[in-house]
Amino acid sequence: MVRTFLRSIYTSFVTDILDVPPRLLSLMFLLLLIALPLGPLGISILYMLALANIWAIFGASWDLLVGRTGQISLGHSLFFGIGAYTTALLSKFYDLPPWVTIPLAMLLAVLAALLVGFPCLRVKGPYLALVTMAFPLMAQSIVLTYILDPITGGASGVYVSSLFPFLDPPQQALAHYFLTLFLLLVSGIILYKVANSKIGIVMVSILDDDLASKACGINVTKYKLLAFAISALFAGLAGALFAHIVGIAGPATLQLTFSFFAVILTIIGGLGTIYGPIAAAFIIMTIDRYVLARPEITILGAKILPLPFEWHDLIFMVLVLILVIKWPRGIARFTTDKLEDLSEEREIEERGPHIWKKYKRKKESTHEG
Repeated sequence: MVRTFLRSIYTSFVTDILDVPPRLLSLMFLLLLIALPLGPLGISILYMLALANIWAIFGASWDLLVGRTGQISLGHSLFFGIGAYTTALLSKFYDLPPWVTIPLAMLLAVLAALLVGFPCLRVKGPYLALVTMAFPLMAQSIVLTYILDPITGGASGVYVSSLFPFLDPPQQALAHYFLTLFLLLVSGIILYKVANSKIGIVMVSILDDDLASKACGINVTKYKLLAFAISALFAGLAGALFAHIVGIAGPATLQLTFSFFAVILTIIGGLGTIYGPIAAAFIIMTIDRYVLARPEITILGAKILPLPFEWHDLIFMVLVLILVIKWPRGIARFTTDKLEDLSEEREIEERGPHIWKKYKRKKESTHEG
């Protein structure tokens, strides 16, 4: 009985993970992330990796909204900022622990998504992008209002305690990393399951042709709002985690740069994949630390690196253009497509001789007959 159970587990593992390139890559990537802290990593590197986990959640949430329903939203930083401010204000005024404030921040982000979604769904395409872009700008103006300074902290923001204030700084960094990694794993699985479930299939039909979906009896508004809500739920989670790890929730969490960053992550990783933005978050954070912000390098007396911080956005845009031209479908999708091609070639090579021998024996028996 035990042997049968183990055989069924092995069969499921082979068919559901090893034979599916995206899942195999995700498993290898997860094992790598789990093993990273075993090396001599400093606090700053663990901090960078924890932020990469947060950006991965944020990018994957935007990918569900745009990659499945085609709703181009440039106001995703609204939900990120709501998550950050909610957990900060609840901690400041009610002294609630993070395990209470973070879920409440996620719920408030969902409520905001529903309120924003109703007027936004009346427009499509570039008009939808412009309308959604207005909401974080309005929210940023509200938190910077002089009258609300005692509550929102104005330009200084609201300071937030660490998720693990009772630990030493090295232990805090390690705990932050593993917590954000666990939440990234849970969020990624949920978003991937939703994207590939019956709900995801309906969302894709809306992406292809919403009028035809309406004609088939699908409540398009319901599913678009559902995509907004699920996307905002995880964007709010990312914002709340960001506030606790950075230590502050300020107007910067509502800036449009964060929305554009989610777009960059999705385009570089692969639109509609969910796992693409997750991989892109680690690629971009690694480039930012080890290329753009590495120790000073000079060539013939001219300073080459590090580049001024103001140039980082420009470099990211140039990077996006290069990657879009080179790999229009994204790095992650390009990699999985190559793996699928290799697996097909291997299967042909392995089965080819066997099929040829069988055909030859059949032909010989026909001639003998």
